[in-house]
Amino acid sequence: MKRLFKHVYLQKRFFIAVTAIVFGFLLSYIVEDMFGAIKVLFYVFTLLFIVDVLLLFASKGKLEGERILPDKLSNGDDNPVHLEITNTYLFQVDTRIIDEIPFQFQKRDFGLTSKIKSGGSKSYSYMLRPTERGVYSFGSLNLFAISPIGFLAKKYEFNLDQKVPVYPSFLQLQKYDLIAFTNRLHEYGLKKIRRIGHTMEFEQIKEYVQGDDIRNINWKATAKRNQLMVNQYQDEKSQPIYSVIDKGRVMKMPFNELSLLDYAINATLVISNIALKKQDKAGMFSFSDKIENRVVAERRSSQMNLILETLYNLETNFIETDFSRLYIDVKRNLNQRSLLLLYTNFETLDALHRQLPYLQAIAKQHLLVVIFFENTELNKFAGKKAETVHQIFEQTIAEKFIYEKKLIVNELRKYGIQTILTKPENLTINTINKYLEIKARGLI
Repeated sequence: MKRLFKHVYLQKRFFIAVTAIVFGFLLSYIVEDMFGAIKVLFYVFTLLFIVDVLLLFASKGKLEGERILPDKLSNGDDNPVHLEITNTYLFQVDTRIIDEIPFQFQKRDFGLTSKIKSGGSKSYSYMLRPTERGVYSFGSLNLFAISPIGFLAKKYEFNLDQKVPVYPSFLQLQKYDLIAFTNRLHEYGLKKIRRIGHTMEFEQIKEYVQGDDIRNINWKATAKRNQLMVNQYQDEKSQPIYSVIDKGRVMKMPFNELSLLDYAINATLVISNIALKKQDKAGMFSFSDKIENRVVAERRSSQMNLILETLYNLETNFIETDFSRLYIDVKRNLNQRSLLLLYTNFETLDALHRQLPYLQAIAKQHLLVVIFFENTELNKFAGKKAETVHQIFEQTIAEKFIYEKKLIVNELRKYGIQTILTKPENLTINTINKYLEIKARGLI
C-alpha cells in the first residue's frame, strides 16, 4: 500500500494491473496483433480507476470508527480493547484497521482486516498485556476503505488520543475475591486447611441445638436452666495484616516480562482484600533505605482503594535494602502484634546472614513471614541435558544456587521464622495459603 495523496493509497491490485499493461505494450512491439487488445485493456483499466475514485471519494458513504477502552488496565493480565466500525457506503468494502497502540507494547505490525457490508457494523476485539504500571497513551485509529474494484484505499483517521492508567492486577483480585470462602479452593490451587485449636472470642451462652459442638456445653448454665446450654464463640477479628514490600534493586529482576516488585504488588492487592473480607485489618508499606508508601492497617470501607492507589505509585529505587531501617520502624510504629508478609529476595546465604539479626528481632514481637522467589530460569537451565564440559560446569553452578535457596529456607525456619519460597507466578496462591494456614492454626 503506497500513499498517492493525502488519504489516498494505491493498492497491490493497481500495481499488478499497471505492470501487466506496461508489459503488454512492450510485448506488442514484438507481436503487432496484440497492440489493439492492449489498448482496450488500458482503456478498461482507466475506466475502472475513475470508477474506483468516484466510489470512494464522490459518494456520500464513509467509514466510522470508535475505540472502547476500560477505565484502567490490569498489570500482567490480558485486557480487552474493543473497536466498533460502521460502513455507510452503498457497497461492501474491504477494511484494513491500524490502531496506534502505546509504545510500551513494542508492536509495529499491528493490523486487522475484514469485509463490512453496506450499512453494516462490525465489532473487533484484541488483547493487550501490560507489564509496567503507569499511564499508557493510545494514538489515532486508522481505517482504510477499499472498494470491490480494489485499486485505491481511502484513509479515515480518528484522533482518538486516549490515555489509560495501568494499575496493579485488579483482575487477579476479582478472581480470588470469594474463593477463600468456598469449598472449591483446590480448583484454584488453594489448600483446604483444617482448623487447629481455638482462635476464638466468647460471644454468648445459648440453648443447645443439634449440630453444636458438645465440647462447648456450659454445665453451670445447664444446671441453672435445667436444659443444655452451650458457649458460642466467634472468630477473632481485626488482627493487623501488613504487606511489607522490599523495593530495593533485588526486586527489579524480571520474570515473564514482569518484575518481582510487580508480582509482590499484585499479591499485596489480593491478600489485602481477602484479609478485609476475613474481618482483619489490612495495611502495607514499602522500604529500601527508608520506609515509604505507608497505609496503616484499618478495616474502613475506603481501605482497598487507598491500598490500590498507593501500590499504583510504588516504584523500585535501585538502592541497597536496609533491613535495620525496617526493624527500627516496626519497633517504633507497630505496637500491636501483627502478621507481617515480607516480600523480598535472597540469592545467597551470605545475603541472608547480613539481615538475619534484624529479621530475628522483628519475629520476636510479630509473626513474620519471609517471602522470596525461586529463580525459574535457573530451574529450566538445570533441567536441560548437559553435553559438554562447559555445560556441565554451568549446570553445577545453577544447581548450587538452587540448593542455596533451600538452605535459606532451612536457616529461617531454624530461628522460628515462617517462609515461602515460590515461583513468581505462584506467589499470590502461596501467600493466600499461608495466610489461611496461619489463621486456622491460631498463630496470630
